[in-house]
Amino acid sequence: MTEIQKTAPEIKAVPETMTAAFDDFMEAFEAFKETNERRLGEIEQKMTADVVTRDKVDRINRAMDEQKRVLDQLALKKARPALGGSGDGSLEVAEHKAAFSAYMRRGDDGALRALEGKAMSVGSAADGGYLVPPETDTEIGRRLSAASPIRALATVRQVSGTVLKKPFATTGMAAGWVAETAARPQTGNAQLAELSFPTMELYAMPAATPALLDDAAVDVESWIASEIDIVFGEQEGTAFVSGDGINKPKGFLSYTNVAEASWSWGNIGYIATGAAGAFKASNPSDTLFDTIYALKAGHRQNGTFVMNRKTQGAIRKFKDADGNYLWRPPASAGQPASLLGFAIAEAEDMPDVAADSFSIAFGDFRSGYLVVDRTGVRVLRDPYSAKPYVLFYTTKRVGGGVQNFEAIKLVKFAAS
Repeated sequence: MTEIQKTAPEIKAVPETMTAAFDDFMEAFEAFKETNERRLGEIEQKMTADVVTRDKVDRINRAMDEQKRVLDQLALKKARPALGGSGDGSLEVAEHKAAFSAYMRRGDDGALRALEGKAMSVGSAADGGYLVPPETDTEIGRRLSAASPIRALATVRQVSGTVLKKPFATTGMAAGWVAETAARPQTGNAQLAELSFPTMELYAMPAATPALLDDAAVDVESWIASEIDIVFGEQEGTAFVSGDGINKPKGFLSYTNVAEASWSWGNIGYIATGAAGAFKASNPSDTLFDTIYALKAGHRQNGTFVMNRKTQGAIRKFKDADGNYLWRPPASAGQPASLLGFAIAEAEDMPDVAADSFSIAFGDFRSGYLVVDRTGVRVLRDPYSAKPYVLFYTTKRVGGGVQNFEAIKLVKFAAS
């Protein structure tokens, strides 16, 4: 057995606990550092790295990505409470759950009509669907936060209408110094801009057999949440990053992008890497430092890097002048990895590194991006359109867009 084979990470079964998954991840990281040091040594001695060593670095990099994905899934699973188990136990909650279950299983909406009528609910007629019980609505929201990293980073607002209008002061009031007896000219007023965030309809339509609905052992509410959480999360995640704003939220990559030196309100500033489709050959990390310090201090202290796994894999190889890796593994299970001291959010909807791509974002997304949820997830039961299946037309209205254009910066993989 060769030395390369001896140090290759073993293929292990999927770990059942976060502790085991975290241990596997850290073991792979140590193997990555050892092999990458060998690669760098070969480059220094022979001006090129052995192809076997390069391939091994890439294999370990991919293995770390997979182990981090398993770790994230276990963290998500651990964070999911039993549906309905965290309710307050009140009579109203119990009544709503029982009435909603009767509607889902048998189409009996009498109890729901009475409850929502008593609560003076608007727009909950039979042709418009019914609001899911509070526990189900909360569970869906929690899962979306985990599936869509931008939602977890951004500010989320609940609205009862179709549009959220937000005033924003682009400039403050002017002031100046004057002598004791000098004239006091009128100063400039604050400049306000109105940002509009319409909510768009996101839908899913899972189907169920009558046998499934008749089975008393099946938790119908949990089934709905598990069916739609992934598809809703995937659609949201894509829209928050690159959505064009037409029948969907507008992603932060869809706004006009300008070089940071030419930045103005309404645009997203970017820092170029200095090489088309790659980091520059010498001191590649300079671009990352420039991006960090393009943010004002108030936003920089809350900054987070956003990129996909492939981009993160390339950055793992970067080292500082003292030989320390700039990328650091999570401090503990359930925590994010970090880059130059700032957390990394993995968003697979971020583009891969390519010529003129915006593959890395850095910013204070809590201040920079706004997600707007119209209150309630609605379900309409349809036993007629796809007999013998029963369709559940599930809708949620979501909007989103940039609310502070100076709080997000991008890295452009281009010469300028």
